[in-house]
Amino acid sequence: MAERAPFTLAVVGAGPRGVGVLERLGANAELRRDRRLEVHLIDPFPPGPGRVWRYDQSPLLRMNSMPEDVTMFTDDSVKMAGPVRPGPTLLEWARKVRDGALDAEVPPDVVAELTALDSFDFPTRRLQSAYLTWVYRKILGDLPEGIDVVEHAARAVGVDGPTVSLSDGTTVAADAVVFTVGHLDAEPDERERELVTFAARHGLAYYPAGYTADVDYSGIAPGETVLVRGFGLAFVDLMLLLTEGRGGRFEDLPCGGLRYHPSGAEPVLHVGSRRGVPYHAKIGYRLRGKPLRLPRFFDAYAMDDLPGEALDFRADVWPLIAKELAWGYYSELFTGHPDRVRMDFVVFADTFADLPWDSPGMRDLIARAVPAEADRLDLDRLDRPMAGRAFGSAEEFGKELREYVEADLARRADQEFSADLGAFMALLSVYGQLPVLVQKGRLDASSQVSDMDGWFHGFFSYYASGPPPRRLEELLALHQVGVVSFAGADMRVTAERDAFVASSASYPGTVSARTLVEARLPGPSVTRAADGLLQQLRDAGELAEETVADPVTGALLPSGRIHTRVSDSRLLDGTGRPHPHRFAVGPHTSARSAAAFTRPRTNASSFRQNDAVAREILALVSG
Repeated sequence: MAERAPFTLAVVGAGPRGVGVLERLGANAELRRDRRLEVHLIDPFPPGPGRVWRYDQSPLLRMNSMPEDVTMFTDDSVKMAGPVRPGPTLLEWARKVRDGALDAEVPPDVVAELTALDSFDFPTRRLQSAYLTWVYRKILGDLPEGIDVVEHAARAVGVDGPTVSLSDGTTVAADAVVFTVGHLDAEPDERERELVTFAARHGLAYYPAGYTADVDYSGIAPGETVLVRGFGLAFVDLMLLLTEGRGGRFEDLPCGGLRYHPSGAEPVLHVGSRRGVPYHAKIGYRLRGKPLRLPRFFDAYAMDDLPGEALDFRADVWPLIAKELAWGYYSELFTGHPDRVRMDFVVFADTFADLPWDSPGMRDLIARAVPAEADRLDLDRLDRPMAGRAFGSAEEFGKELREYVEADLARRADQEFSADLGAFMALLSVYGQLPVLVQKGRLDASSQVSDMDGWFHGFFSYYASGPPPRRLEELLALHQVGVVSFAGADMRVTAERDAFVASSASYPGTVSARTLVEARLPGPSVTRAADGLLQQLRDAGELAEETVADPVTGALLPSGRIHTRVSDSRLLDGTGRPHPHRFAVGPHTSARSAAAFTRPRTNASSFRQNDAVAREILALVSG
């Protein structure tokens, strides 16, 4: 019998997610029944790091994760059909390389960082790039006989039936295609287009939402007043690139804190946002109490028990999430700091379990058990710390915000507040459970898009995905010398005559500028996708934007995400039919998975999805 022709798979995107799918193909290779598999990795950026984690970016840019919390390898917490293939975290890898126990090519610029890396450090993105490069090479070396990899340093620009066309003029005849998409680049939305037009008409500068490391800000002049809308991680990158990246220098002070020495090339940044405050600094300590039991109240069984057909996220789901966060918080408070509570934890836990969140009984229980109001979890105040507060001037607000940031830095460095870490761990658990809720299709359409994908995702990022503490110290140092000014909460920007004008609810007065920067990533949008390949597939009806149907009215609301069948990641076309040989995985698909790499021992959804899609592909190989 003649040997069957190899099965050809095109993986569009060779960053961490694409490499993760490749690893799962190797781990599940026995499913292919001896047929050869040829995997074509298509990406203009290096396989492993991909675009976001490529080595070729500013050495000032860092991860917002600690090295012990970064892994590309599965462990026995991952609930999947395929086998576990363990491997080192970023920290373990660095230590093994440092000790000579593991061979890896490390660029000279990061050798010193790798050698000194500690558990509570925040590595540069360049060091993460070196780790991801090693991961890719290890995966290649571990692939069994019969799986071959072909790299294409090019962009996929078209798909016509089985033919994938590349930017270098070559083609790949693919039996199957998997799109490992990250955050989708998007054309400006309607409001941004209006601002682009206004800026062009009046000789102003407007920078729509985009990935900060890829935007050219060289047109921003030294000393220029710049309005910045957004106070999250994109702003932190922007802040560094326009200050230290322009020759400024931070000095560590003997008494703590930093002093900034300007180069004179910096603009003056006026930053504001809806909350008006930066994301919380990452926590720099470990739990002190007993191991947390998570999830406790927000799991698949609890979601099944929610009453009604069309659930409202805020009214029906959030109370369950809030109770989970409070469980993590008070579990750590009671077991880690028993001197600050007045009730036995078992008694508290039993009563807590029976009470609805934020009910009079729950509030009374917490008041009796936790005497200090400062030790009680206030989620509303946590979410909007400046809500309802107004100040007489920008200077008064600036003083208040400095004190807020200083308090946050102190709290995130002091294990006396380790209950915050309990809430953080519970929030991570909740985030991992949300795809289950989406898959069940019980959320009201508008609530899912506006509240779960919008407000809650923002709350998660604000509380759990903030910057390294040093970044907030740098923010304070920049404010001290007048390079950064705080524009307030509920920031509003209007286009007036020949300038952008900012105001806020925090204090009276306005700031005018000829430059406005949107310091954020664009939201998911298939309709506005900037990638030519996605545009082509969308316009041909072969790729669709996910719409969320209201279970009661049947009304459809677009979510902006690539429409995939959550159970197997198959691409759905404009009529809702799954494509037999095309798949898509990533945060901007219907599955809503988190990052491609993750914290160890968290049953990461991205790892589960990688395994499932790899097994679907291997079933095609053996079919």
